[in-house]
Amino acid sequence: MGRRSDHSREELRELILTAGETLMAEVGFANFSAREVAKRIGYSIGTIHNVFGSVDRLVTAINTRAFGAWADELERSLATADEDRIAALVEAYFRFARDHPRRWSAIYDHRPASETITEAEHAMRGRLMHIVAGEIATALHRPVDAALGTFARSLVATVHGHCSFAITGSWAAMGQHDAEMVALARVRESLAAYRGQS
Repeated sequence: MGRRSDHSREELRELILTAGETLMAEVGFANFSAREVAKRIGYSIGTIHNVFGSVDRLVTAINTRAFGAWADELERSLATADEDRIAALVEAYFRFARDHPRRWSAIYDHRPASETITEAEHAMRGRLMHIVAGEIATALHRPVDAALGTFARSLVATVHGHCSFAITGSWAAMGQHDAEMVALARVRESLAAYRGQS
């Protein structure tokens, strides 16, 4: 029997999200079950639908929190970084993926319907790129404009590719090591090339 009157709507939302984050970290997106989340908190699956509207909305909210935690990781790394802040960014990118592989993968495994992402969630998800673009702009002594934003996203894609190969074991299977250092080297090369074009 569900505890239908035990919590307010906001308390329920937090309860569901916390249980959902824990489950996602344990089993990943492919094995995620809203029914299991409901079971863990002692409510029915209908309660999750009442609070979030759909499972897609729930997963979107869980992944948005993962984006926030990831951005926090970048900010913590930058707060203690020496002069090499680009290295601190790459290190933090890899560290979050290594420490939270299923949460990290779920961000990319889930394809939310565009209408399910709220404006606030877009802002939370965009915080990571905002941090990266700001550091890239500082390194290049350029303003953050459309061109630099595109370049920053390209650098993130480069780091992401190396990170993904490292997390899945594909990098090691190719006889390669130190994916993080190689990714950083590619970023440095790209930054040097970008400076040369300016």
